[in-house]
Amino acid sequence: MRAVQIRAFGEPGLVLELADLPEPPAPAAGEVLIGVEHAPINMNDLSLIRGVYPVRPSLPSVVGNEGVGRVLATGRGVDYLKVGDRVLVPLYSFSWRERLVAPAAGLSALPEADSRQLAMLGINPPTAALLLNESIDLRPGDWVAQNAANSGVGRSLIAIAKARGLKTINFVRRPELVPELQAVGGDLVILDQGGARALDEIRATIGDARVPLGIDGVAGKASATIAGVLSKCGTLVVYARMSGEPVTIAPMDLIAKRVIVRGFFLNHPDVELKIPSALRETAPLVASGAIRVPIAATYRLTAFRQAVAHVQRGGKVMFDVDGAI
Repeated sequence: MRAVQIRAFGEPGLVLELADLPEPPAPAAGEVLIGVEHAPINMNDLSLIRGVYPVRPSLPSVVGNEGVGRVLATGRGVDYLKVGDRVLVPLYSFSWRERLVAPAAGLSALPEADSRQLAMLGINPPTAALLLNESIDLRPGDWVAQNAANSGVGRSLIAIAKARGLKTINFVRRPELVPELQAVGGDLVILDQGGARALDEIRATIGDARVPLGIDGVAGKASATIAGVLSKCGTLVVYARMSGEPVTIAPMDLIAKRVIVRGFFLNHPDVELKIPSALRETAPLVASGAIRVPIAATYRLTAFRQAVAHVQRGGKVMFDVDGAI
């Protein structure tokens, strides 16, 4: 069975290797055998491979944090899934392989949809849904500000917010993304150049409307921009640090506006319990196409070096594991 694994933590281009592993055993009671169809390459995959992610598997280990596949066999007592059902690969079951055995608990048959889009259902859409729950003061008609709006989380958040009756302020880094995100439902899309100009443009558009929640996936100086948009006593939630820099916030936003800053990690124990309900909310949005992430390229497992290099250049990349594009 083909798989992509690591024997040591380090730079992905150096430590990843293609391996021929033994076939997984037949599923035991409460387990299923999954034939993996597609698995995305996420930035958190690269962080795990480098050894700087909170999840650190014992080595050697197959990698890949999410994916989708078909049930090939079921163990005793699994009567709510059948062979042929499409299911998510459980998070951190390490999906960059052709087949795996996983606990059936928490799995459910997915709706018919683009399997490559479903492969990205496990992390970004529930993250976006649960980030929107981080403010207890969010009401229909309110605005939510976010950076990294073109990311999987950002695009998911736009769709989920719209379904909940919320409006979004979306910061992007490239001018060509402005009309693209407007077309998928972003209410206000702004080029992230920092400074007062962006804040003036936002207030000219939304007036005195409330912005009780800000979502930060970049950190660094970008955090200050999001905090500056927030209303008094608003909440800034940091879920990633794409810039690699510490979170920076203007002191008066903390002192005078009393902005609250919180962190978010999908696999924190108190957050993990909420994932199933978030998936129930977001799976129909993926199936309908309301949540859709453009895929730059699809690669076979054997082309893992080219796939990882593509991700590092930019663009969403998917492994076609079963060979059926």
